[in-house]
Amino acid sequence: MAIKVKPTVVIGYVGSVLDSGFHAERWTKWRPTVSLAGHGDLPIARFELIHQPAHVDIARCVAADIERKSPTSSVRLTEQSLDNPWDFEEVYSSLQDFADALAFKPEAEDYLIHITTGTHVQQICLFLMTESRQFPGRLLQSSPADPKNRSAEGRYSIIDLDLSKYDRLAARRRRRATEGALFLKAGIETRNESFNRLIDQIEHVVIHSCEPILLMGPTGAGKTQLARRIFQLKQLRRQVVGSFVEVNCATLRGDAAMSTLFGHVKGAFTGALKDRAGLLRSASGGLLFLDEVGELGLDEQAMLLRALEEKRFLPLGSDQEVTSEFQLIAGTNRDLTAAVGHGRFREDLLARMNLWTFRLPGLSQRPEDIEPNLDFELDQVSKRILRQVTMNREARGLFLQFARSPVARWSGNFRDLGAAVSRMATMSSDGRINEQVVTAEINRLETNWDLLVDEKGAQGSVASSVLGVDEFNRLDLFDQAQLSFVIGICRQSPTLSEAGRQLFGVSREQRKTTNDADRLRKYLARFGLQWESVFSDNTHFKPTTRVARQPRAHGG
Repeated sequence: MAIKVKPTVVIGYVGSVLDSGFHAERWTKWRPTVSLAGHGDLPIARFELIHQPAHVDIARCVAADIERKSPTSSVRLTEQSLDNPWDFEEVYSSLQDFADALAFKPEAEDYLIHITTGTHVQQICLFLMTESRQFPGRLLQSSPADPKNRSAEGRYSIIDLDLSKYDRLAARRRRRATEGALFLKAGIETRNESFNRLIDQIEHVVIHSCEPILLMGPTGAGKTQLARRIFQLKQLRRQVVGSFVEVNCATLRGDAAMSTLFGHVKGAFTGALKDRAGLLRSASGGLLFLDEVGELGLDEQAMLLRALEEKRFLPLGSDQEVTSEFQLIAGTNRDLTAAVGHGRFREDLLARMNLWTFRLPGLSQRPEDIEPNLDFELDQVSKRILRQVTMNREARGLFLQFARSPVARWSGNFRDLGAAVSRMATMSSDGRINEQVVTAEINRLETNWDLLVDEKGAQGSVASSVLGVDEFNRLDLFDQAQLSFVIGICRQSPTLSEAGRQLFGVSREQRKTTNDADRLRKYLARFGLQWESVFSDNTHFKPTTRVARQPRAHGG
């Protein structure tokens, strides 16, 4: 059964110079559009040719010559008036209108987009329209067979922009994407599948978008390092020309916050002895990383929102707006949605930053990645102290057994791991970490983690597990103590009403109407809690095994 070949349609511009000619000599020279009709191995059913009104005579002559050279080919001319055929916006818009009016039937016709004629801008726009599939076809390039002999019929080549059809290019694209993701991971060959998928998504967004990125995750999960690697990757791809500017918003308060972020003019406040540009302007053309963005005050949040949306803002004390084009990456270990509910974070700013949100897991959620990160930290400490640091086989096994066990809390995540490796390297004078050094470090880590829990107290531990450690730590000590006591009473009471009666037993006697359950419900809601949630711990695990400790010296 013979395969039915679809008719071919050529789309292009009439060349006002290369295609021109009215006398008999025109048949002795190479004319790009007309020459296409003379190739027996390229039967063309129809030409769709665009021309300027001033070139209507040339276009009609080209159409007649094509039909004379190839009687089976038809020609349809489209007049397109351009004020400036070198203006990119005007040319591209006119081509879009042309494409909208053309009834493409890719299932019934093959389309070739001829990019040899027209201005360079017109050729570029034809390429872009084809690459974006607004013209559902392939590129067609024609040229004289011999540049010194322009009377020759010429030659042509067809270019398919579907890169997936080119094995070597497709492999190169896959390799480049893999390299980009590995770069974001600082070269660490991580094994956790969900984390690797997350980094792949981030790599794709970084390359294809300049919109704000929100990195969420616990303290020490690597948000700052990832933000810096994102900037470096964009630098390598020449997507930024400015600097990487970083600030921890938890350190900003009052006028200093406004001045640090948005700048000020001389005399704006006491101590403002000269103008200050501010970090937003310093980041223009580059990347601004606002770590702990949830700690920003509401006034700073309002100005940041305007800077993101309009790319301009007022420095402190100035009545002259300034502009800055920057990409924002924000980091936080807070639940910003809960902060919105408590009135501590603007809902509109969160919506603006929440286009691309990525949650980085803690170290304890990635046990498969502890070993490659251990190797990374060993390499880092070796570079810092200028000598090679290694672990013997037994020491490595002992440390990994502990690090992956439920006993290892890793409350500081990668900061804890980096500090542990640094201490073990310091205690290994010969550069080789042994079992004794590892055992001592395990005891140190467990002691430090136990002390953190002890400092909160038994009730505090319960409250922090319900509310979340990070959110609990942001409360005043007064609120921590009060909330811990309330949760303790709730857990001892069978119902919400009974707990309310115990907590408000004195004041209820002085009230005409009492609704202890409602009072308690409103109190818990201040912290984003409900009655049911006070019985749910967020504790990830209970220790079931412990690595044997060395006996501790008295007094230590």
